[in-house]
Amino acid sequence: MVLNRVLSSEESIARNVCDQPKSEPKSALRATLLATREAQSEQAGQVAKNAALAVRIEEMLARHDARCVGLYWPVAGEFDARAAMTRWLAADATRGAALPVVVKPHAPMVFHAWSAHAPMKEGRYRIPVPAEEKVVVPDLLLIPCVGFDAHRYRLGYGGGYYDRTLAAWPDAKRPVTIGIAYESGKCGALPRETHDMPLDAILTESAIY
Repeated sequence: MVLNRVLSSEESIARNVCDQPKSEPKSALRATLLATREAQSEQAGQVAKNAALAVRIEEMLARHDARCVGLYWPVAGEFDARAAMTRWLAADATRGAALPVVVKPHAPMVFHAWSAHAPMKEGRYRIPVPAEEKVVVPDLLLIPCVGFDAHRYRLGYGGGYYDRTLAAWPDAKRPVTIGIAYESGKCGALPRETHDMPLDAILTESAIY
């Protein structure tokens, strides 16, 4: 269900850019959406947006019998899902969580076990990863979105890491894929390529797609 809401000025700018996918390359959309997201992270009301998004994530996790969830280390104004995941882990000692690790450029990622108190080290692109390299296979992924559309297609950072990772998923058992975004990242329709696949759901602070 999508909730009716009034767009703020920065959301309107992002929406206008996204509504012209044929004339705007993905790189232009990405740059505008990233700038919008980072700017809004400093604005009043962001705490309430983050609280609402955390509630939606926890509600979505309750719908699935996931035993291990892959999340992400937040960068560039992304929603920080770590507190929500820590609460989810604390409710059941048999649950697990993991962070994606880039092993080498242009290759599928692996997932290493994570907890709130896990020692971390610097990974590729200077993104923290667990110091202990314990490989696990999540059955649900929280995937950050730079942009998205109502058909659940995602715009990422352009590296293609999630696409390659999902294509090479072990045992051909695709995990549940949940995109995490702010409503300001919603586009009318994203440009699509043949390898692009929609996510199972996308959550924002005000809607579930």
